[in-house]
Amino acid sequence: MDLLQRLRKHVLRDSLPVTVLEWPYPGAGTPEDPYRVTWIESDPANPYNLSATRKWLITTLTGIQVLAVTFASSAYSGAITEIKAQFGVSTVVVTLGISLFVLGFALGPLIWAPLSEVYGRKLIFLISFGAMTAFDIGAAFAPSFAALAILRFLAGALGSAIMATFGGVIADIFAPSDRGIAVSLLALAPGMGPVLGPIAGGFLGEAGGWRWVLRMIAIFAGGVLVASAAAVPETYAPVLLRRRAARLCAAKGACYRSERDLADGAEKTLARELQTSLGRPWVLLAVEPIVLLLSVYVAIVYGTLYMLFAAFPVVFQVHRGWSAGVSGLAFVGVAVGMLVATLWAIVDNGRYARLCVKHGGMPPPETRLPLTMVGGVALPVGLFWFAWTNYDSIHWIVPIIAGGFIGLGITFILISLINYLVDSYTIFAASVLAANNALRSVFAAAFPLFTPAMYDNLGVHWASSVPAFLALACAPLPFLFHKYGAAIRHKCKYAAESAAFVEKMKERARAEPSMAETSSEKDSDVEAAK
Repeated sequence: MDLLQRLRKHVLRDSLPVTVLEWPYPGAGTPEDPYRVTWIESDPANPYNLSATRKWLITTLTGIQVLAVTFASSAYSGAITEIKAQFGVSTVVVTLGISLFVLGFALGPLIWAPLSEVYGRKLIFLISFGAMTAFDIGAAFAPSFAALAILRFLAGALGSAIMATFGGVIADIFAPSDRGIAVSLLALAPGMGPVLGPIAGGFLGEAGGWRWVLRMIAIFAGGVLVASAAAVPETYAPVLLRRRAARLCAAKGACYRSERDLADGAEKTLARELQTSLGRPWVLLAVEPIVLLLSVYVAIVYGTLYMLFAAFPVVFQVHRGWSAGVSGLAFVGVAVGMLVATLWAIVDNGRYARLCVKHGGMPPPETRLPLTMVGGVALPVGLFWFAWTNYDSIHWIVPIIAGGFIGLGITFILISLINYLVDSYTIFAASVLAANNALRSVFAAAFPLFTPAMYDNLGVHWASSVPAFLALACAPLPFLFHKYGAAIRHKCKYAAESAAFVEKMKERARAEPSMAETSSEKDSDVEAAK
């Protein structure tokens, strides 16, 4: 046994760089005063120090991971007609294949997020995406609709880890001042995936049948899994430092602890993280009006996007006589609007960067809202336009152009409101995003279920106007928060606590240059005295 321990210590010492082994970590190396492990100077293992090429490869693959999951949620819609015919189920029942998958988005991240905090991003991704791929394969061979629906729910819930962690991956590898473009590009994936799904699913469903639509989903997910396993490393710094501390303990025999774990008061455990993940999001929804109102707004917007998967077949297949594949092309208008919005957001990042300089790196959260104001107007305009130009006498391109305004409005609202919530609740951002994700996923699961009945009872024009009226009712919110947001945040417990934290960070940032200048002046005085 002693021989094995010595051999293991020797292997660990050889696997750690000499600079890491010999670095003068603060502390005494005892359980009472352990060596505090943090990144060393120019540390190649620090995700911030990855090359620009590697960072953008990770960003691209992370975006494709999100795209694969959201694509899987909607590609099913291209096979609905055949599934309905084969299993003899109603339109509402067959739509459960979409709704249950998306409902998994609401439940899965509440478990996956704390798991990633303890075990790291990569391991959780591999387990999650591997499970999703397996259940996608099972769904492609489902013998009954009940089996298909259950497998779709499990695929959505188990594959949703990336929905909880993709923003964290960007924060892991990019400094705050460099994240703007990456966040804007990555924010495109949750909206673009659902839009591309019906296009591919519609044509493949016509050509190969519904089982090939589900096989395509599994093949796409499996390909992304293999590529990401090979090219995306672990990026979560606290886990990397915790592993390094454990290896140093084993290699050198002294006591080493991650500085982050020491700062938190105790090493992160799954029980603690689950308690926070499952409890705090609902507390924030209950007591913070900012979180509740804006999460409902985002939920309505996201629900509207998923409602289109049930609405477009009614509008373009039933009323205009298009095939499933061709009707899927109607989503091109929405996709173009999303692309335009993303490019606009990238350009707008320059405005935000200037505000960062002006406000010492941390401008007020309300500076995020101008894009939401534009989106808040564009979305109801696009929805009303779509609703009242769906007459057979009006050329089909007119409602599809309206889809461009819908896509632009949805993307602006999602990007800027999520950024606003993160900036308003810095130290509680993970819980706020979990609450937001859960609520919007529930809406996205529910909207497609009542859409067919709504169109049957109200007709195409008034049914299409319902989400337009909801969007119109929410449109004043970004204008109100832009004007009164600071005062509202001051009166909200968690937002005020976050604001105090930000002010403390600003004071520390201002103090550091002052201390450096004072030290420099003292050095100059000493030199002059000599």
